[in-house]
Amino acid sequence: MNLYVLLAAFLASSVEFVEALSIVLAAAVFGVRPAMRGVFYAVLTLAALVLILGEGILRVVPLHVLQGVVGILLLLFGLKWIRKAILRYAGLKALHNEAEAYARQVKKLEASSNAAFEAQATAFNGVLLEGLEVVVIILTMGSGAHAFGSAILGSAIGLVAVLALGLALRAPLSRVPENTLKFVVGVMLTSFGTFWAGAALGVHWPLSEATLLVLIAGYLAMSGWYVKMLKARGQASA
Repeated sequence: MNLYVLLAAFLASSVEFVEALSIVLAAAVFGVRPAMRGVFYAVLTLAALVLILGEGILRVVPLHVLQGVVGILLLLFGLKWIRKAILRYAGLKALHNEAEAYARQVKKLEASSNAAFEAQATAFNGVLLEGLEVVVIILTMGSGAHAFGSAILGSAIGLVAVLALGLALRAPLSRVPENTLKFVVGVMLTSFGTFWAGAALGVHWPLSEATLLVLIAGYLAMSGWYVKMLKARGQASA
């Protein structure tokens, strides 16, 4: 069991599940059964992708090559999330709001002439698109550390937690600090990417996996500095 991979997969997947939940809840307003059918078909599709691609990657690609490719992908993925988080906390980009996203989706479905079909298609597309990001997280985290079990378990825990909250509240999880989660996840993914890309290039990390904690602290400090700098610039220009 790799706790680093489990925690990163849990946090990253939870963010995607929160967004998927808002879409499904909006679709369910116009038909619970059609929305659930869309979710079911999307989950089947995603499960097949994980089983087929996961096994294929491990059998065909050497571990050191895999770690290098995965490291670069995680760096790109993580830096994208960090950049958005920095802009949001600096006040240069609007914060993501699940309640607003839910309202927009409901309004879109209200204009449809075939609400049942649209509800199924909306739920399917939402779960599939957000789920594809979860698949990427599972495949990259699991294959890079040779810990598919930990990545799948972390994502499964995230799914159960989000579903439990969604069923209990029956509303979008607008109170979940999604922007903060994305910031933390971006830092973690970037740290993993740096660690694995460095290992593939022959870098010897003196603290082994504990180096991840140092990298996380470093990226957090750097991101905080960028937020302060951008805020200062905005205040100066104002």
